[in-house]
Amino acid sequence: MKATPLLGWYRALAVATGCALLVFCGFMVAKYGFGSAEEITTYVAMLHGYLYIGYFVVTFMLGQKLKWPLGRLIFTLAAGCIPFASFVAERRVVREAAEQPPVGAAQQTAGV
Repeated sequence: MKATPLLGWYRALAVATGCALLVFCGFMVAKYGFGSAEEITTYVAMLHGYLYIGYFVVTFMLGQKLKWPLGRLIFTLAAGCIPFASFVAERRVVREAAEQPPVGAAQQTAGV
């Protein structure tokens, strides 16, 4: 697949969502483990939530464009809620998208 703006958005949102989730996990440990950073944890959670909404929409659109099976789509969508999974999913999606022929490209036949 040729690099499209949708794939670029997916990559950016996958990394941003993954980073926000890791920061959120750190603040959750600080909040519940040490009783500090209670107010900022709310804002970090909201940041991750907004980024995840964008990640979800873009991933769904990319999955439809690349004709992913349902299981693959669900795993990739859930990767934004599992620490480190969005980084793994992002690398896998980009690698497989680079190997795929363009969607809708007709195969040319030789000789006519």
